[in-house]
Amino acid sequence: MPVKVVKKKRRKKSKMYFGTPVQDAIIRYNESSNPVIKNRIYEEHIHAAFCKMAENLIHTFKFYYFDYPFEEVKHEVVSFMVMQIPKYQPDKGRAFSYFSIVGKNYLILNNNNNYKKMKIHDDVSRLDYKRNVFSESVTEAVDEFNSEFVNQMLDYWDNNLTNIFRRQKDILVADAVLELFRRRVNIENFNKKALYIMIREMTGSNTQHITRVVNQMKRYYFNMLEEYNKLGSIDTSNTGSIF
Repeated sequence: MPVKVVKKKRRKKSKMYFGTPVQDAIIRYNESSNPVIKNRIYEEHIHAAFCKMAENLIHTFKFYYFDYPFEEVKHEVVSFMVMQIPKYQPDKGRAFSYFSIVGKNYLILNNNNNYKKMKIHDDVSRLDYKRNVFSESVTEAVDEFNSEFVNQMLDYWDNNLTNIFRRQKDILVADAVLELFRRRVNIENFNKKALYIMIREMTGSNTQHITRVVNQMKRYYFNMLEEYNKLGSIDTSNTGSIF
């Protein structure tokens, strides 16, 4: 009697391009201090996922208003995500969610003026005027303190952001606020309402959450301003607190 041959079913390949293996690779990347090993981990396990994520973000949210080719835009998004790898903390959320917001953050801030005008015109009518996180426009804020103070303030936050804020969603909101300061030369003519809209789009957070994070940052801001006025500089070391 002939033996019936049972064909083995092929396992379907996972369609998830940015799953646990990529997250584990990012963790290994951050744990390593060897540049050669870090580069190998990135090239073999992270780069392709970042490229695919950048493509998806550009097409999904229709960021088509840049003045240069798609491949250059994608390369810039990927480069920005690479710069943010050290800030990722696995105990505070999935890498996929974190870098999705990071990539979208970059695209929103760097889209050209046509996109900015379109989004501001479309969204200002939906702004909650009762909950305003900025007490003045960016121009007034920049006039209040000089560039050196801002640079030192950013250095402090770069060293202490994850000491002060423990939850991933709080870190994302705080970093979005800081990113506006980093790019203040390009956005200093934006009014406070437009900036607030951008923070909401960059993070996906609601008004109440953004307000809470910004109010906490203000406490540090005023202490840093006082320290800068008295001493001419800010202690930007990794302290976790300036109180």
